[in-house]
Amino acid sequence: MNVEVDTASAVPAYEQIRAQIETMVATGVLAPGAGLPPIRQLAADLGLAVNTVARAYRELESAGLVHSRVRHGTVVAPLTRPRLPRPDVRRRLDAAATSYALVCQQLGVPQDEALAAVRRHLPRG
Repeated sequence: MNVEVDTASAVPAYEQIRAQIETMVATGVLAPGAGLPPIRQLAADLGLAVNTVARAYRELESAGLVHSRVRHGTVVAPLTRPRLPRPDVRRRLDAAATSYALVCQQLGVPQDEALAAVRRHLPRG
């Protein structure tokens, strides 16, 4: 699971985490039963306070997307709603690509370098 937080963003860190995990669940990247990293581990990996990650997990649990059990960790809940429809996935992908392309253009990054950066961050397979 790859979660990133932009500490310079106006969006609170817990909300960035929550939204990314919600998207991974909705698109099937995280399947029902998949385990999430322990709160302390994810907080350490992201350089955040434990309470920040704990809040994201609590909000995901309140939304019914995950279940937490002491000593068993946090896992993705069984699918209670359909996955994100393909048109919605495409729309989100296009919006992200548009934003990325704009940043690349503003930085003067050549296309081959921009594509190489994306490839480095995509899962293999």
